[in-house]
Amino acid sequence: MVLASVVAGVAVGQAPWGTASAQTALQGIIQQNQQRVEWRDQFDTTTMRSLQSVESSYPTLSPDTASYVETAIQRYTAIVQQGGWNSVSSGRKAMRLGAREDNVVSLRRRLMVSGDLEQTAGLSSTFDSYVDAAVRRFQIRHGLTPDGVVGKSTIEALNVPAQVRLSQLETNLVRLRSMSGFLGDRYVMVNIPAAEIEAVENGRVRSRHTAVVGKIDRQTPILNSSIYELNFNPYWTVPVSIIRKDLIPKMKQDPEYLQKNRIRIFDWKGNELSWQQIDWNTDEATKYQFRQEPGEINSLGSVRINFHNKHQVYLHDTPSKSLFGSDYRFHSSGCVRVQNVRELITWLLASTTPDWNRARVDQTIRSGEREDVKLQSKIPIYMTYITAWATAEGVVHFRDDIYDRDGYGLTGPETGVALQ
Repeated sequence: MVLASVVAGVAVGQAPWGTASAQTALQGIIQQNQQRVEWRDQFDTTTMRSLQSVESSYPTLSPDTASYVETAIQRYTAIVQQGGWNSVSSGRKAMRLGAREDNVVSLRRRLMVSGDLEQTAGLSSTFDSYVDAAVRRFQIRHGLTPDGVVGKSTIEALNVPAQVRLSQLETNLVRLRSMSGFLGDRYVMVNIPAAEIEAVENGRVRSRHTAVVGKIDRQTPILNSSIYELNFNPYWTVPVSIIRKDLIPKMKQDPEYLQKNRIRIFDWKGNELSWQQIDWNTDEATKYQFRQEPGEINSLGSVRINFHNKHQVYLHDTPSKSLFGSDYRFHSSGCVRVQNVRELITWLLASTTPDWNRARVDQTIRSGEREDVKLQSKIPIYMTYITAWATAEGVVHFRDDIYDRDGYGLTGPETGVALQ
């Protein structure tokens, strides 16, 4: 903008640019502007390369992941031996691009130690574009929304001691070694603490999906099984635990709850009952079957993915899409909700069952008709609990120990509310 106004001034004769000093000044402005453009281009290139390197096409569970973690353990051991990293704090407002305060200096130091910010970036008190890129990289590595804003959730992650992170890596190395064998040419992996799903084929991730998994008091189980069937436009039969914990209290508050949510009541002989026939002040409702009709508000969404297990859990779509945008995605009663589920089921069907493609998947869902499809070849599914891992690119990831299985108290906040 400065250069444009200068050139415009020359064009209309608004400044005496014929003098030697004026020409020198103009050259200085042009050179300064070119440097600014070059710097911006360099930053954009560096930032994109840095952030893209955080994502890997290799699966979390691979024959080599354990060796990557061993390398990470060496790095973090050195960090701990050198005194770890400093803590970071923020003022009343979250730190973000453009901020200028002393806390940015400690933020820079912290990000340098973990390798998210280059040592050459300096210790300025200005939250510049390089710090912004480093914060985003850190956020991606810790499963946080990469918005570049250093709010409550990001500060909590930054201030986990290096020794705790090292211990996490050591704990998860044992888990990863136990899963380092051949898992199949095709398989699905659900990482519960990361609330993420990977569809893997021939050693590469075909697609990753954000997930919503079980609450702390209704945990998604760790298990190995095989996906054998898909239910399009499914009914949802309400589990007894949800009837007791959720449905009975909601009916006490609002007797029209069942009608609003298209849930019908049946006895075990198939006879339909009305809600007035049940005493909602007792557990009588648990003796009956509650079935939600297919449709837009069905709790399973448009499809359910079945695999054999004693916990009665499965993967499914959901009408509550907004939950996928949260850092904290532990809201279900044990089953796993899948973002972009059509992409996943298209892969499941196209790779196992002839005559299925995305168009047929979309058409089947659009019809609203119930259809069950058995896969001609079962696909293994691994429900895992990995809170720390490393990739072939040397990127180290951490997640909150939401179910407290690591034993370090990193269960994380219930919400990711940032400072304003």
